[in-house]
This record gives sequence, C-alpha cells and structure tokens, in this order.
Amino acid sequence: MSKKAPRVSRGNEDSVSLNKYISDTGFCSRREADDYIVQGRVTINDKPAITGNRVYPGDQVEIDGEPFGKRVKTIYIAFNKPEGVTSTTDRKDKNNIIDYISHKDRIFPIGRLDKESEGLIFLTNDGNIVNKILRAGNNHEKEYIVTVDKPVNAEFVKQMSSGVMILGTQTNPCKVVQEGKSTFRITLTQGLNRQIRRMCQTLEYRVTRLKRVRIMNVHLGQLLEGQWRYLSQDEIDNINRLVADSRNTEEASKPRRTVKAARPKSDRTATAETKAAPSKAFDAKPGKARVRPATEGKAAPSKAFDAKSGKARVKPAAEGKAAPSKAFDAKPAKAYVKPAAEAGAPEPKKPVSNKELKKRTYKDFRSKGKK
Repeated sequence: MSKKAPRVSRGNEDSVSLNKYISDTGFCSRREADDYIVQGRVTINDKPAITGNRVYPGDQVEIDGEPFGKRVKTIYIAFNKPEGVTSTTDRKDKNNIIDYISHKDRIFPIGRLDKESEGLIFLTNDGNIVNKILRAGNNHEKEYIVTVDKPVNAEFVKQMSSGVMILGTQTNPCKVVQEGKSTFRITLTQGLNRQIRRMCQTLEYRVTRLKRVRIMNVHLGQLLEGQWRYLSQDEIDNINRLVADSRNTEEASKPRRTVKAARPKSDRTATAETKAAPSKAFDAKPGKARVRPATEGKAAPSKAFDAKSGKARVKPAAEGKAAPSKAFDAKPAKAYVKPAAEAGAPEPKKPVSNKELKKRTYKDFRSKGKK
C-alpha cells in the first residue's frame, strides 16, 4: 500500500501533480508514473517522492537518478492493427505493438484491442487523455464490424442490442445493424474484457473476425492494415472537445445509482379494499384489541371475550348434544359438578371388598347347610 503525501503549506496554484508532470514529459502514462513512484524510483530535489506529491517551479524531478526530459510535443497516432499484434508496451512480448510501429518517440496505446482482433487503435504520449477516452461512463463510442460462424437473424440482433449477461453483469444497450448474412455492425460505449466475443458466445455464436472501424470521431477509412498515421489537427480538436467534460477517474466507470422514489404516505398506510381484514386488529380510539366477527355460515369460536366485561364466555352447547362434563362459569370462574342423572336411572353398584365377600360366602354356606 502506497503512502500518501503529507499536507504542505505551499500553495498549489503554480504546482502540478507529480504523475501528471511525468506524463507531460512523454515518458509514460500517469498510471505508469504512479507505479514508478510507488517503486521508489522517482525523486524530487534528491528526496524520495511519494504518491500525491506536487511539483513546483524550480523542482528537480528524476527517475533512477536521471532527470526527466523537457516537455515534448504531444503525439496522437491512428494505427490499423493487424491480427496477431498485441496491444502492450511489454517488450518481452515479441508481438508487442511498440516494436511493430517502431516510432522514434516514447508512445503507448490508448486501451487495447485483442490479439485476435484487428482495426483502429490510438497511440499517444499524452497520459492525461487516456482515461478520459477509455472510461465507459464517459460514453465515447467505438464501432466494430463482426463476422460470426452462422447466419444472423432478427432475434440475435434484438438480443445483442438489448444487452447480454456476461461476466456477472448485463451489458448496456447498444446499436446493432445486420450487414450481411453472417456479419453485423455494433457500436459500444463499454469496454468489458472481450465483450463482443463473450456476448456472441452467450447467444451460441462464435466470432470469426472482429474489426474496429471507428473510435469517437476518428474513422479507420482507407488506412491499410499494419500502417499508421498522425491524427489531423481537426481530429485532435474534436477529441479534445468531446473529452472536455469527461471524467478521468474510476468514478466514470461505476454505474450510477438510481434512487427509488418514495411512495406517498397515504399510499403506504391505506389498506387495499380487496384484502380481507386481519383476524386481530386494534380499535383506533381505546387502543385495545378487538375480535374479528365470525364468518357468516360458520359457528362462533368456542372461546371468546365479551367486549364489555372483558371476561371469557362459554360457547353454548350444540343442540342435541350433552353439556361438557366440566366447564367454567364465566362469573365465579369456579368449577361446577355435573348434575345427577334423571330419576329412574339405576344407581351404580358399589365395589365389594374381599372381607365383605368372605362374610357373604360364609352366610350362604350356613344357610344351605340348615336346609
């Protein structure tokens, strides 16, 4: 994790950020300058620089003990990249774009174009413009002509233009026009990794050729494959005008959050007329629970509360059925005994003990002997 620069009392009116100062010399992009600063390779007035330092008039800025050259003229190049060339500044890659062009000044590509793809790509020594062009949130258009492995139909065009789920996100709506049986033209403002190829793959198509023909206001035109040209002054002016209000930070790439409008209070509190009332509710005035009335055609609940007295009341016995053996009287709340059976009903016999049974058996034996 890089250190942040401490606050200084010197004013910032005549100063410039260190990474911008380095980028303005044409040595590298601002992002690469930040990497050099973090690695401890940059010094200001013989003191190690840290991220966030500013450069003032008269300051001596060096990298690896060597001073940065004076500010050079900005360069903007349009290059028709062939298939197989890698859009990287890494010289270890034998197919890197820098060695392919072999420009005398230090330049670097703006963005990237897949090794398997071909067409228009910018190169520059102006590190300030790179992020402004690349950030998806700035909505700068890039146009491609794409050929796939099977015929394109209306449904494919509709799905591609509406957005396709790739890399865990839905791509932004875009313009798609069918050009031929298996060819279409697509205009994007996003720059997801291998976006077009992944979109086609999701729809079960495979890209066989992909060529970028336009970036913003600059068209590939008649530029031959493998050749490059300097942008005209009109093209540079138009680019500067288009990026004038662009943001060059990562905030431009983040999706904007939409705030959901709050419902009116009356809508939130109102109850739908089509919904049934809840089984329990509160009376608005006394603030006490009230009992939901019984549904028509159904028996009242076995236990309920009398609204006036607040005491439990007993459900009347159903017609033709005997009263329960035990219940509670609502007023005294004491158990009462079931009344005796109606007159004429036989009383239950009492159980006979063993002792009494022996006496009865002995009496019966004596009485039989006398007879």
